[in-house]
Amino acid sequence: MRQKKLKYKLVMENGKPREVILDIEEFERLLEKLEDKYDLETLQKMRGQEMKFRRLEDVLKEHADSRTRKRV
Repeated sequence: MRQKKLKYKLVMENGKPREVILDIEEFERLLEKLEDKYDLETLQKMRGQEMKFRRLEDVLKEHADSRTRKRV
């Protein structure tokens, strides 16, 4: 898959790059890529940990119990 070339403009201050101006679609595409990278890193960390499962009935009972305590 060929990557689209990023289009941007640099705003210079005292001869140094200070800010970047991006088209909104480019900005949203970059945000999506960052989110995907973060999700992948999180998934890889989770795969390295022991998985713990609980029965659905136990989770529902715990949820119902916590709601009852809040009302009192």
